[in-house]
Amino acid sequence: MDLARLRYVERFVHPNYPGLIVGTLAFVLSLTPSLLPRDWLFQGLVSGINAAIGYGIGALLEWSYRKWIRPRLPAAITDLRTGQPDWLPGALKVTTMAACVVIAVFTLVQSARWQREITALMGMAPITTSGYLRTGGLSLLVGWIAIAIFRRVRWLIRLVAAEFIRRTRMPVRLAWWSGVLVVTVLAVLLFNGVLVKSFFAVANSAFSVRNGHTSPNATQPMLPERSGSPESLAKWDTLGSEGRWFVSFVPTAADIARVTGKPAREPIRVYAGLESAKDPAAQADLAVAELERTHAFERKALVVVTTTGTGWVDSTSVASVELMYGGDTAVVATQYSYLPSVLSFLSDKEKATRMGKLVFDKVYEHWSARPVEARPKLLVYGESLGSQGSEGAFADLADIRARTDGVLWVGPPNSNRLWSQFIARRDPGTPEVQPIYADGLTVRFALDRADLARPPTEWRAPRIAYLQHASDPVIWWSPDLLFSEPDWLKEPRGPDVSQTMAWYPIVTFWQVAADLPNAQRVPDGHGHNYGTVVLDAWAAIVEPPDWSAELSERIRAYLVESSALEHKLK
Repeated sequence: MDLARLRYVERFVHPNYPGLIVGTLAFVLSLTPSLLPRDWLFQGLVSGINAAIGYGIGALLEWSYRKWIRPRLPAAITDLRTGQPDWLPGALKVTTMAACVVIAVFTLVQSARWQREITALMGMAPITTSGYLRTGGLSLLVGWIAIAIFRRVRWLIRLVAAEFIRRTRMPVRLAWWSGVLVVTVLAVLLFNGVLVKSFFAVANSAFSVRNGHTSPNATQPMLPERSGSPESLAKWDTLGSEGRWFVSFVPTAADIARVTGKPAREPIRVYAGLESAKDPAAQADLAVAELERTHAFERKALVVVTTTGTGWVDSTSVASVELMYGGDTAVVATQYSYLPSVLSFLSDKEKATRMGKLVFDKVYEHWSARPVEARPKLLVYGESLGSQGSEGAFADLADIRARTDGVLWVGPPNSNRLWSQFIARRDPGTPEVQPIYADGLTVRFALDRADLARPPTEWRAPRIAYLQHASDPVIWWSPDLLFSEPDWLKEPRGPDVSQTMAWYPIVTFWQVAADLPNAQRVPDGHGHNYGTVVLDAWAAIVEPPDWSAELSERIRAYLVESSALEHKLK
């Protein structure tokens, strides 16, 4: 590239060369392995934003140098630029651009290899290097758009500063900082106030419409053991989309008998949607009234489920208990939001906690009023944000042990209060991804079926189990990743986490955050997909008296078949 072409490019792009260097570094770091594999499209979005952030940091460093450092340098150093050849600055700029391009392309090729390593760990089809190189072009476009937006913000700051100078004769430096302050305050107020409230209002409205949708394969149950049936106190059209699916896609007594080879009962499923009652307390009362109506307290096992944001309940998890106990079970769940878990977590995660406590306390009140010998096993279940809401029903471990017969929490977010306490107090020498707490006496953590028997010591009832994959970003994403390396990267890695994954300040926080949307787009046994290991967990927590390995495998086969059918129908 000759100097004339360089000047043309500079007039069009206005590059900041320190920004290019730091932006390239940020781009390269964004291509390093994370928890989950990514295709070129998603990686392009992530890397483009990373590169734009790095470009901004580099530009800020260069501005700081010109503003505060260069004026204070000794004359002997500043004079070095005097007499340098005219072609040298241009040559350095061309070299910088070329080096950034070469480094970016080299890292893209290496990143394709890393992605193939991760897909191999998870049993997924490998990506091709040629296809993955498209990441570079998309990243360039995304980064350019982000930088253009920043430049418009800078233009606005200068405009405000100019108005201050024109109207108040304010000194230039003070006017500039005043412009920064005004634009920042307006942006914060707009984002925290109007934009955020408007976004969640629109999202709530949009998902409330979705909540009214009913899958054509979800039909109103006629059996009295289901909410939404003609005899139910919770009407079919109030259950919401997920609630209607929950009470219609249920293994029947005939299904259970066919799988187990024994007589079975119709499982009870109780659900209260957001529109089923006027407020959360009324929803909880309605749920308990439904339990009473269906004689749920006379069954062998009663499972209190805290749902995810939209009211979703994992069918495999509840069906596992129903098949284990021959249908002699009741499952109760309630909806607390129209929004998916990610948006519920951001907007008001306390809703999950409040609902989890309300429902469990109401159920426990009725359950504990019955004679001890006439009580079903009282079990607690929650997945993802549902586990956080479910934990909210209990003050501490002693409270769990005093009021339940078993607990299963799956894929708990890093902000879960009780989970965080157990992890922080794990036995010395045990890693964060496979911790042992108090020698496994009451609480256990498992990546897979074998982990449930670890350590080989007594596991006292009531048993509490957490299922957590080493590659699940829902568990490992935390603001702490910004500036501190987590134990799960310092210690031996989980079986499906790349050995080449490393922690970098800020970058890893963004990398794991970017993994969240892909958490369930991986095979069972990885990420946030727990598959039939929930069956093994329930069997370890509350094993029925007639349980056997052969029966376990028959039930597992049914669950796999049922899950595939659900994905097809829903």
